[in-house]
Parts: sequence; structure tokens; C-alpha cells
Amino acid sequence: MQNTEQPYLFTEFQVSPPAIRTDDIELSAPRVLVHALLLVATAISTTLTGAGFAVHVQENSSLIGSLLAPVLAVLRETVTGNLDPLVKGLLFTFTLLTILGAHELGHYFACRHYGIRATLPFFIPAPPTITLFGTFGAVIKIKEPIRSRRALFDIGISGPLAGFAFALPAAIIGLLFATPATPAAVEASSGGIQFQDPLLFILISKLLSLPKWIEWNPIYWAAWGTLLITALNLFPVGQLDGGHVVYAIAGKRIHKWISCAVAVLCGALADVSIVLHYPAVYLLWTLVLLFLIKVGHPPVIEEEPLGAPRIALAIIAAVVFVLCFMRFPITSG
Repeated sequence: MQNTEQPYLFTEFQVSPPAIRTDDIELSAPRVLVHALLLVATAISTTLTGAGFAVHVQENSSLIGSLLAPVLAVLRETVTGNLDPLVKGLLFTFTLLTILGAHELGHYFACRHYGIRATLPFFIPAPPTITLFGTFGAVIKIKEPIRSRRALFDIGISGPLAGFAFALPAAIIGLLFATPATPAAVEASSGGIQFQDPLLFILISKLLSLPKWIEWNPIYWAAWGTLLITALNLFPVGQLDGGHVVYAIAGKRIHKWISCAVAVLCGALADVSIVLHYPAVYLLWTLVLLFLIKVGHPPVIEEEPLGAPRIALAIIAAVVFVLCFMRFPITSG
């Protein structure tokens, strides 16, 4: 069944609406089970990651030993009655997966609004000792072409804005309740790996007169990670969220030029990080952009104008990108 009127999220300036399917999108029990199992697996891996930061994990030279070390350490503390690491792990998981889930569900419900077939979010677990967060993130799969610029814009921008709406209070809470770092802790970290704050954290710290150096806490760490993910997704490249927005606003030709330019700039950041002996976050991201995401974008059929409210949302998304972006997320002393 097809509607004769396009169900836009913003109704002004509707012109020549395309016929887009708006029939119910079925969610079969086996598919829902897959999503649920991945969510549970990711919750376990992120909980172990968050709890692992709060316990002493013994180094192990073997791969299997290093993978089991956080599990054994958390179990040891829990069995002996110290529930603090487990509680911190659960707080980390709740905060992280809430923000990631909000991001992906923003895309999902925008797709549903336009009758475009899309999957529920796939949460991707990761071994706690391999990644800093215990997850490779979450994705949805859009199963049919997006036919109009307005739909493309709304679907692209809904994820980052929804995720940021949850990441902002998490950042405030994480910073507000953080414990100031001791001089010994500051001295110990000065020569090692350091995690740089995004502009949002800096502004919150100044507004609330918070100390420059703080101890790790799970809500802060989840907010930091999701802000980094938000910034990376808002890069105006290919079919990233930022790429969708730029294509919807400027069209195919300008999108391609901007995608190529940003990919080059990302490569330049990667080169600088290598020269400075920083962990090569942007080298990895450049490789992902070039070989997985790529700079192209599928065409859309309807080229209708977006209207002022969507342009305003695009400006808000640009501000969100600036607040979340970090030149070098991880540095070394």
C-alpha cells in the first residue's frame, strides 16, 4: 500500500511527494532474538570493561589469559564482597548503551516514519582487553533506497542529535560527580597515555569551576566515548551521518568534493599523529573511510528543497560536531 502524501517530519514546503511505502515493517521473532542476544553480549562485554577499570588486572602474556584477566578480576572482587567494580561496570554499560541505542533508534524511527525498511540496532560486542569500551558500537541496516532529500536529511541527522541529547546530561553528571585526581595520579599519568577532552567537556568544566584533572569514573568515560563516536559519524564523508546531511543540502557534486577534502584532512591528521608518536586513531579512521565507507553516495530521486527548519537543524548538528570533535583523542606524554 502506498500513501499519496509524503509523511515528512517537517511539513512545510512539501512539493511533488514521491510514493514511498509506509506499510508495516515486520519484526520476526528470530530476528528480534538475534538483536536481543547481541545486546546481552554487548552488555556483558561493556560491564566487564567498566568493572575492569576499577580493579587491578594482572598482566598476562598469553592471548587467552589477557582476555580472561578482566573476568577473573571482577569475579574475584565480587565473590569477596567488593561490589564496587561491578556497580561501576553496570553504570558504564547503562550510560554507554543508552546513548548508542538512542543514536541508532533515532535513525530507525526516522526510517519507520518514512516507511523505509530498516533493522533494529545491531549492538557489536568486543573483548574488554582489545577495545577501550568493550564494544565496536551499534549499527542499523537500511534495506531499501532513500528516495527523497528530506527523508535522507531527517534519517541522517536524527541519530547524532538523539545520541547527543543523552550524551550531554551524561557528560554533565560524569564531570560533576568526578573525584579530583591526586597529585600522585597526575604525576603518574604525565608520561603515559592521556585522553584529551572535547570542547564540550572543557566548557562544562569552566562553567562549573571543576578541577582540570579528575579520576576515572564510568559515566564520564561512557560520555567521552560516545562524543568521539558522534564526532566521527558527523564527518561529512560518504554515507556517514554527516555525509547524508551534506548530500541532502548540497547535492551529489559538492558532496563528493567535500568528502574527498575531509578524507584528505583526516589523512593529514593521521600523519601528524604518527610524527608526534600519538596512537593513530585517525590513521585507522582514514582507512575505514577510504576502504569501507568510501566517499561516494547513492543518488536520491526527489530533489525538493529542505526548508529553513532543516537548515537550522544542520547548523545545530555542525555545532554538535565542534563540541564533540577532538584533534587527537589519545595522546602520549
